[in-house]
Amino acid sequence: MLKIESVEPESSLGIPCQMASAAGGVSRLTLWLQRGRVSGLPDGLDALLITSDLQGIGEGGRLLGEVLADEYLLWAGEGKVPRAERVGVLLAGDLFSVPRANVRGASGDVRAVWRAFAQRYRWVAGVAGNHDTFGTPAEESDLRRTRGLHMLDGRQVDLNGMVIGGVGGIIGKPNKLNRKIETDYRNAVQKAGKGADILVLHEPPAGVVAGQMGRVEIRDAVESAAPRIVVCGHTRWDVPFATRPDGIQLLNVDGRAILLERATESAEAAGSAA
Repeated sequence: MLKIESVEPESSLGIPCQMASAAGGVSRLTLWLQRGRVSGLPDGLDALLITSDLQGIGEGGRLLGEVLADEYLLWAGEGKVPRAERVGVLLAGDLFSVPRANVRGASGDVRAVWRAFAQRYRWVAGVAGNHDTFGTPAEESDLRRTRGLHMLDGRQVDLNGMVIGGVGGIIGKPNKLNRKIETDYRNAVQKAGKGADILVLHEPPAGVVAGQMGRVEIRDAVESAAPRIVVCGHTRWDVPFATRPDGIQLLNVDGRAILLERATESAEAAGSAA
């Protein structure tokens, strides 16, 4: 059974980047690679790399998600992280930035990020954020046919024996980019999350502890669908990981990159006994 055993707050691996500041202008930051452990990973996978809301730029003025895909390969070559071909990638949306990283909430084309992960990793699956576009309809259709790339919205896919569902966008007026009315969003969550090992959402459900902001409507749909793990973004949580009383685990990766590596046998046994 897939279960997150831990998420560590500190990391020694990071990527310099620029993001738009809430006060205007540009902030120079570091995207740290947080690490954790997950039990129940299927054969063929050593880790899951999970991220969202990387609305910034990195080296060479490229989208931060694309830089993350490349930088991880360097860390793997140094033996600091598992090899990319044994890592599944989950994207929870909002991966665009304007070239100067000086506009908050800009919308644009994120195909380069998805392709960077699809080309080098075991697979990439996930959802669109409310600021993500994918070129023309023909270009988006071409992207969706990329080998190892699975863009989800109200459906599930089986990857290495794991059932992964996803719902993109947020609740809102459907005439705006990547938005659904509440009823449609709830129905999509229940369809994509039913029996899933992992449900990837852009907009988060209401969490467990103070500061884990999200929608009660999505929380109720998640409770009905009962996936094992929910990955989300859109609204940053100070405490990114929580387990609900019913056992459903919540992982918020807004502005984060989290690597969940295979837990040791002793850790899996301890988790099973808990």
